[in-house]
Amino acid sequence: MKALILVGGFGTRLRPLTLSVPKPLVDFANKPMILHQIEALVKAGVTDIVLAVNYKPEVMVAVLKKYETKFGITITFSVEKEPLGTAGPLALARGVLGKDDSPFFVLNADVTCEYPFEAMRDFHVGHGGEGTILATKVEEPSKYGVIVMRPGTTEIERFVEKPVEYVGNRINAGIYIFSPSILERIELRPTSIEKEVFPRMSADAQLHTFDLEGYWMDVGQPKDFLTGTCLYLSSLAKRSPELLAAASEDYVHGGNVLVDPSAKIGKGCKIGPNVTIGPNATIGDGVCLQRCVLMEGTHVKDFAWVKNSIVGWHSSVGRWSRLDGVTVLGDDVHIADEIYVNGASVLPHKSISSNVCEPGIVM
Repeated sequence: MKALILVGGFGTRLRPLTLSVPKPLVDFANKPMILHQIEALVKAGVTDIVLAVNYKPEVMVAVLKKYETKFGITITFSVEKEPLGTAGPLALARGVLGKDDSPFFVLNADVTCEYPFEAMRDFHVGHGGEGTILATKVEEPSKYGVIVMRPGTTEIERFVEKPVEYVGNRINAGIYIFSPSILERIELRPTSIEKEVFPRMSADAQLHTFDLEGYWMDVGQPKDFLTGTCLYLSSLAKRSPELLAAASEDYVHGGNVLVDPSAKIGKGCKIGPNVTIGPNATIGDGVCLQRCVLMEGTHVKDFAWVKNSIVGWHSSVGRWSRLDGVTVLGDDVHIADEIYVNGASVLPHKSISSNVCEPGIVM
């Protein structure tokens, strides 16, 4: 089987993190975002993965090559000369996706969920249609494009964008599986699979929906990245609780805490709920961490408080300082002692020595 991951370009929504590394390599729950997807795809029998990018992929090559060796797969970069939308990349990668009769997955690099690739594959083969869309249920469908099915079937009849009246609560979760025949519908040009291809497929009764169980989140911007981390940790607590940090005598454990074994944590800390601490991080004494992400090599000094924030690689937070309000520190950012930062996005290699009370970008 094959898969195509829509990687995109500059990752502007997730800056300042993506100023240092490409979006697929940003750490999510202590490993690159894209690795979560690759592991799940390999488990479902995928051996060929195409990364559709419209920006230079050189930085990713060295990292992803080791995944080829580890999993025994082939990873191909499909570089667009111009942005091709969500359907054009399929035509560009036709040589890989259409090389045999096996179906292929298409997914957005920003999506996190309990990837149901194996069950989705079996469902798709079973119904015999050309495509299957993973659907997730939402509480307020009026904010989304809603999937409407033919009564008593899994066939998609139509899509209704931001419906005024209730027509259903299933929306497109950004993960698909297709038979290679779909490639005959797509030209090599900028094309929207949602607006141009799916309506034709549903009119031909060739498009089905498969319901996602569990959480779903697009983590392409910081506030959603934090929410997605919380959802992931809650899921991990149910599926594999042994991977989360156990309660410790050294600190107060607030639940759903993921700590890399190489991290060092001081005395009298309050950690959790919903915290990830990356490799070689150092946490001082009396630190309070809540709903936050600390990446590799970070240093949170004594009695600091980090909440609703992301601390980028090799950054530090001074003694008695506080981060809140979806603050994001880029790579190698240093916050001085006794500083308050609220909702700021701090560009890499900066030092902050005065309070930042209003949300915004700190140049």
